[in-house]
Amino acid sequence: MKKILLCAFLLPCAAMHTGPHNGLPSSSNLVEVRSGTWPINMERDIEYRDTSYSLIFRNQEVLTDVVLDTLEFGNITQLRYFEKALTALKSGGNGDIAKFKDYSIKRTDSKLQPTSYLLRLKWSSTQFQQPEADLMRKTIEGL
Repeated sequence: MKKILLCAFLLPCAAMHTGPHNGLPSSSNLVEVRSGTWPINMERDIEYRDTSYSLIFRNQEVLTDVVLDTLEFGNITQLRYFEKALTALKSGGNGDIAKFKDYSIKRTDSKLQPTSYLLRLKWSSTQFQQPEADLMRKTIEGL
């Protein structure tokens, strides 16, 4: 009888520690927006019950070194605001800006290149083009 009670007690405890998110922080790459010299990746970070998102990119203001910077989104709602800004800017015009507390996105058109955007944080920035913006929008919409 003691063995049955011991098994009944230990089995639920063992199951709690073998799940896919066993309480340890983890991150997964949602999409590699751009690779190469100037990479941009979108990641999902799971820590216990909290899920946050981040956009990791190479800072284009530093040309002599490789400096990666991160734009963090505390939850899916903040990430969706980023997606809505990209959607609004796509139908906007040259020079339109979407400003947020920690960052801004500016649409920059030129005759030589397709529509591009400038993502600016306090101390860093990166540029991406319309196909890359569309890939980020599609990824966020799928979450």
